[in-house]
Amino acid sequence: MPPISGTLSRWFTRSLGARLVTLFLGLLAIVQIASFGAIKNSLREQAFRELPEALAVAERVMRAGLADSAAQHAQRVRLFGGDFGFHTVVQEDAETIRSVLEENATGRTGADEAALLGSDFVLRASFGRHIGLLAPQARALATTAEREGSASEVVMLAGQPHLAVLAPVKPINGALLGWVLMSFRLEPRLIDDMRFLSKLHFTLLARESAGAPWRLALSSLGGDRAQALAAALGPDEASAMQSVQVRGEELGLRTHRLAGSEHAGAAVLGVVSASIDEATQVPRQLQLSLLATTLAGFAAFALGGLYTARRVTDPLRSLTRAAERLGAGDYDTPMGGQRRHDEIGLLAQSFESMRISVADKQQQILQLAYWDTLTGLPNRAQFRDAARAALAARPADGSVAVIMLDLDRFKHVNDVLGYRFGDLLLKGVALRLTQQLTRDGDLVARLSGDEFAVLLRDGDAALAESVARRIARAFEQALVLEEHKVDIGVSLGVACAPQHADEVDALLSRAEVAMYTAKRRGSGTLTYEASIDAGSAQTLSLLSELRRAVEHGELRLYLQPKLALDDGNIVGAEALVRWQHPTRGLVPPMQFIPYAEQTGFIRVLTIWVFEEAARLWLALHAEGVLLKLSVNLSTRDLLDQDLPDKFDALLQKHRVPAEAFCLEITESAIMDDPARALATLNRLSAMGFKLSIDDFGTGYSSLAYLKRLPVDELKIDKSFVMSMEKDLDDATIVRSTIDLAHNLGLSVVAEGVENAKAWELLRELNCDQAQGYHMGKPMPSADFRKWSAGWTERHRRSSPSGLMRLH
Repeated sequence: MPPISGTLSRWFTRSLGARLVTLFLGLLAIVQIASFGAIKNSLREQAFRELPEALAVAERVMRAGLADSAAQHAQRVRLFGGDFGFHTVVQEDAETIRSVLEENATGRTGADEAALLGSDFVLRASFGRHIGLLAPQARALATTAEREGSASEVVMLAGQPHLAVLAPVKPINGALLGWVLMSFRLEPRLIDDMRFLSKLHFTLLARESAGAPWRLALSSLGGDRAQALAAALGPDEASAMQSVQVRGEELGLRTHRLAGSEHAGAAVLGVVSASIDEATQVPRQLQLSLLATTLAGFAAFALGGLYTARRVTDPLRSLTRAAERLGAGDYDTPMGGQRRHDEIGLLAQSFESMRISVADKQQQILQLAYWDTLTGLPNRAQFRDAARAALAARPADGSVAVIMLDLDRFKHVNDVLGYRFGDLLLKGVALRLTQQLTRDGDLVARLSGDEFAVLLRDGDAALAESVARRIARAFEQALVLEEHKVDIGVSLGVACAPQHADEVDALLSRAEVAMYTAKRRGSGTLTYEASIDAGSAQTLSLLSELRRAVEHGELRLYLQPKLALDDGNIVGAEALVRWQHPTRGLVPPMQFIPYAEQTGFIRVLTIWVFEEAARLWLALHAEGVLLKLSVNLSTRDLLDQDLPDKFDALLQKHRVPAEAFCLEITESAIMDDPARALATLNRLSAMGFKLSIDDFGTGYSSLAYLKRLPVDELKIDKSFVMSMEKDLDDATIVRSTIDLAHNLGLSVVAEGVENAKAWELLRELNCDQAQGYHMGKPMPSADFRKWSAGWTERHRRSSPSGLMRLH
């Protein structure tokens, strides 16, 4: 054996690291194979559970469609049978009657063939070659026709399924003159309509005599598949529901006899079918996702296994050498490795404890492992063990909840008052948090830094949310630290098992995701949802679809007009992005913008909106329309130091001035990193962009900081504008904001103007511009041009004062 092969062989047989890597990859392969099999079995079981009901519904759709078609034809035949003009010719000769049937009956009713029967059901005249064959069957329909005015039945005529309709020829309050019989061929459109309603396939089969094979009449299946289906049923009528193989495809069927009795010769059979193979097939996108996940997992597990193996084996070799030194009598050299906090670190500490004091060191290890020395609360390890035990002891119908808490301005306290006061604050938080729990068995822990957690061993989502709100209210009161009073907010995230996760690490992770999302949004308390989790499968899939949307031109630019309140002129528009999904239609922004912000893809969307807005501005400018277009910037955009350079490149590319744009920024986006945001805003302002504070009043920026911002405009949040007519507090806030902005030399835009009363009230308050559904909803750019032209024309024809009255 060559030396390299021999070395690899010894490494795989003797190395702990190699066995760890092999174990990781083997477990991953088993999990992936089991997952794919479980998905396949689940899809098949679900298909067989849902198939009978779906087929039954489709059968009802088929019967309803045929009944509706029969009712329409019967109405026309009844009207023809009751026509006075036709009554005058029923006593004429057969040729005259046939001529009337040909010229009038089929033209008015759309029948393929028609016949007049005497009151004794003897054929008197007919138009068509086959209608006379139905005369013997007419007697069976007479009773229903005489009672209800008409009667219908699916029949076989000339080898094709037809709808036969019988109606009396009888004047009002007169004697019966005869019977009119018409046939209507069942059209493919009827099958297509039923297919459209139920999403399943419909087939009509016919046979001429008992025992004869079924013959295809109509079908929404392809020709070859429909013919194969007819052959698969055989000469005997199918049972109520079954599955058959058609050209290698398994179909679920449900049949309904439409014409002929069980032992009759000629018959028409309605068949509803659904592909079982399609229903149980693992979606291609899921297959690709599983494959990509598997390959990525193998790569990650291989690298992680090698890294873990090295992290494990290198310290072990070091400890082996230290143990040899200790065995040789070297008691002065420390063992080393005590700084590690995993099992190897504990091993090193154990050796060191033998060298110094076994009992004392062991107690210290236990204390450090499960308790927080500052607050005296359980630490992350003990909390995790307690949560795992609670999950294991949870009854089948029980629930376990975890509440994560993070202090909103803890770093500021450390920076201003010092670390000693930071420690005092953490102790005060621990005490106040413990006081909010009134049930035995619930647990409070400090996980790390300013992060705490609460475990409700028997608590559902409603209870957890209630406790979280109580905790949030408790921290609305300032904490007293020696001579200082500290106001400090908290952000809380809630996750419950089994609703959100059934494993301890996933439960803690999702509570933490909810907490950081609440902190980012400033919402105080938030319960976990998959939509806020940037690491969830749903988000990863949506991110992939968003990339495809940009590459394949699925995004659309919408505009919402901004009007001057003093004269009603159109002065600008806010540029918004919409997603025209190829299968889901127009996707609302709230279903993809939060994902884009979490993953950083919002930067791509911002550049797309800016470039599309630049193209639109250039087109409007060529038409003589001068508007200022507003583009929204997110937190991630403001933190991008290259954003001004990107905008400058687009301005030069499209030859559009920066003054054509107004960049809108929320207060919260600025306050996430004020220094960095201010630097970006100063550069954008120096380039000539107009800057606007969006949703003003919902953030927490100070007036001192607002004065430093290079902004030109404030947009009052719609939550104040929409309710200011009824809420005096909101009206006061709006008035004060307008006065404040004007005193600072800023213009004011009011969002959420929903009616004429709000418009007039804002005019009286000297607000500069308005935006809202009362004037115009967000609309495609093409529609905006039409709306703008119509608005301008109405404004030109408005009152002599030149002021548009919006009523």
